Amino acid sequence: MAKTFKYVILGGGVSAGYAAREFAKQGVKPGELALISKEAVAPYERPALSKGYLFPESPARLPGFHVTVGSGGERLLPEWYTEKGIELILNTEIVKADLAAKSLTSAGGEIFNYQNLVIATGSTVIRLTDFGVQGADAKNIFYLRDIDDADKLYEAIKGKKNGKAVVVGGGYIGLEISAVLKLNNLDVTMVYPEPWCMPRLFTSDIAAFYEGYYANKGVNIIKGTVAVGFNANSDGEVKEVKLKDGRVLEADIVVVGVGGRPLVSLFKGQVEEEKGGIKTDSSFKTNVSGVYAVGDVATFPLKLYGELRRVEHVDHARKSAEQAVKAIKAAEDGKTVEEYDYLPYFYSRSFDLSWQFYGDNVGDSVLFGDNKPESPKPKFGTYWIKEGKVVGAFLEGGSPEENNAIAKVARIQPPVESVDQLAKEGLSFASKI
Repeated sequence: MAKTFKYVILGGGVSAGYAAREFAKQGVKPGELALISKEAVAPYERPALSKGYLFPESPARLPGFHVTVGSGGERLLPEWYTEKGIELILNTEIVKADLAAKSLTSAGGEIFNYQNLVIATGSTVIRLTDFGVQGADAKNIFYLRDIDDADKLYEAIKGKKNGKAVVVGGGYIGLEISAVLKLNNLDVTMVYPEPWCMPRLFTSDIAAFYEGYYANKGVNIIKGTVAVGFNANSDGEVKEVKLKDGRVLEADIVVVGVGGRPLVSLFKGQVEEEKGGIKTDSSFKTNVSGVYAVGDVATFPLKLYGELRRVEHVDHARKSAEQAVKAIKAAEDGKTVEEYDYLPYFYSRSFDLSWQFYGDNVGDSVLFGDNKPESPKPKFGTYWIKEGKVVGAFLEGGSPEENNAIAKVARIQPPVESVDQLAKEGLSFASKI
């Protein structure tokens, strides 16, 4: 028997949860909406997994971080969906999507029909086994994408007290996981091929601060090489990481964070794609009637820069979901919604550090403030200047007011007359805009 819904949200991550909340706000009727997720739990705030979930003291646990608590909203517990008449269909993997027939088929053979589909499938992690890396299927090699991954890693951390951990990758996950493993008193080594950490966002000056800070915390950093193989013991547990430069590192735990790829394979050949994602308009509508794509999988028009872009971050996951649902409901009433006018925003927290970035990291960069890793309270930032205007801003250690100020600068893009003057003014330049 097929089940039929007016609206289906496919996915169980941040976008899916925020879309469900927006449908409820827009007055969805009981029985009209289903949320289908292959995970066993209701949507939750995924960033908690690489931070609070792994803390040695008072770790975060569900139901504490169900959406939409991450943006200051109420926690959407499983009961919330029931109260709103939303069918929460968990532990259900969709293996076939027929967009022309408006139907989805699960691994168990169930069929779900819909009038409107919101694709919120997110990303999957890139695994070393995908590239045939020798020994990459050994036990205690972990990836971090969902709560099951976090549970397994947490148990391994507890079981390998004072052991050695190797983190493969120097991006978001690499930096956040290295910090949390160190908090758990593990001996941590980070390995990445690039000349500095977070190369897609950080300049070499910004990265030098974090690398110095992490080194002072006892994290070993090896740059410019990659893991090419793993040796395991007789129990199949990883014991050594072999690097391309010939070094061999002891390891009781390995965590791999080398990026993700959007989960769009179900829809191949059925929707227009661009830049690795599903192409949408500013309401996240695809070229297929009644089908919308949000979060990591959407390639959308970024109005501020006049280009198509795909953004992998929780802030966009939340906002794009809300925009799509507003657009769906407005279209039913013959109305339109305001164009999605997104300001790219990224942030991270690790150890006692907290940074925020807004805008675009293109053009020339100007560093300001105290970026000494040994400072008791470092506070520094960077502006990016393109064609005489500030187009992006980064700040470590900012107050809420200061972070708002750099966001405003990135949005307004004020002209810069003197780069030297800008470096001298630093944060005060943003504060007076």
